Amino acid sequence: MSLLVFSLMLVVFSLTTGEFVIAGILPDVARDLSVSVPAAGLLVTAYAIGMIVGGPVITTLTARLPRRPLVVGLIVTSIAGNAMSAVAPSYPILLAGRFVAGLVVATFFAVAVATAVSTAPAGRQASTVARLTFGMNLGMIAGTPVGTFIGQSLGWRATFAAIAVFSATALMMVLRSFPGGPAPQVGSLLGELRVFTSREVILAIALTAAGNLGVVTVFTFMAPLATDVSGFPGTALPALLLVYGTGAVLGNFLGGWLADRALLPSLAALLAVLAGALALGWLVSGHQGAAAVLWFLLGVLAFAIIPGMQTRVVATAQAAPTLAVAVNASGFQLAAAIAGWLGGRLIDGPGPRSLYPVAAALTVTGLLIALYALRHERRRPAATPAAQEQEARP
Repeated sequence: MSLLVFSLMLVVFSLTTGEFVIAGILPDVARDLSVSVPAAGLLVTAYAIGMIVGGPVITTLTARLPRRPLVVGLIVTSIAGNAMSAVAPSYPILLAGRFVAGLVVATFFAVAVATAVSTAPAGRQASTVARLTFGMNLGMIAGTPVGTFIGQSLGWRATFAAIAVFSATALMMVLRSFPGGPAPQVGSLLGELRVFTSREVILAIALTAAGNLGVVTVFTFMAPLATDVSGFPGTALPALLLVYGTGAVLGNFLGGWLADRALLPSLAALLAVLAGALALGWLVSGHQGAAAVLWFLLGVLAFAIIPGMQTRVVATAQAAPTLAVAVNASGFQLAAAIAGWLGGRLIDGPGPRSLYPVAAALTVTGLLIALYALRHERRRPAATPAAQEQEARP
């Protein structure tokens, strides 16, 4: 792994920790700021909204900036958001701090992916993306519990301060390794946005949203599924998260390896297995041993599809890959928001066990998109250039 990819991975680790660690310190924040736990939960929403809004807006506004100062500015903004959170005297200020911290995440990830792919050896693009997303894995299985421990030991403000310090350390490595260079050659704003008139780009982003929605819905409600359906005690949740995260690490690198060899075929196969695993959850989730194995398998499959999906977006949006990846990241957050709403309705209605078959059906939707894209791609070599251009239009 190059120093550049390693330094970017550390920033991704820091950003992911900042996104998920709030779950472990939520009661402490609520108690200290004299707000209800549901109100404190809006801190998660503020971060997600920052990502949803910031992805397309920040990326579009900064499209003509040189990449090195842009990346530095994005990291500094994230540090400022976490520092603001650490010293926030009131709930509204903390809410604003979380929004600021989330505002630059999608753009940073997009620039990092595009930079890593552009410097990767031929045929190793997806594996390089997998190394970046390994930072997400580490944020889930290491950063979040460590950040929670810091918050429980030293206070929740220390958690955000620690994230800011770690991000500043990663920034020093980015300054050493990130290549300089002129601003990228981009056309007009209208020209940048024209990339979204491509059928292939639309399919790639739709594949990410639909393919992830089911498993994100299940993961969001791991607690009621584990305790109410599988019968685990609440104290077992950290261990189950570790099981899921361990599977995610394996799946991340497996997905990158497979995507480098056969991108769309491997994505279709992984989505088919993921849909089957989610459907199987409805049958086996009542048995603790089987449920633990299921969570490991879901971690493997949920993260095995990510490198290929990101690489697919970059490959189909060569005219504006950074903007497309940023919108793709915002779309993932939108899917997460839908997952929270949908899962809540299912739990209030037929019950938490119904999450599994519904999630399987949603994943099948992603599989159908992957199969359609694969069929479209296999037809292209026989088409004339004029026909290919016509097919790319919606």
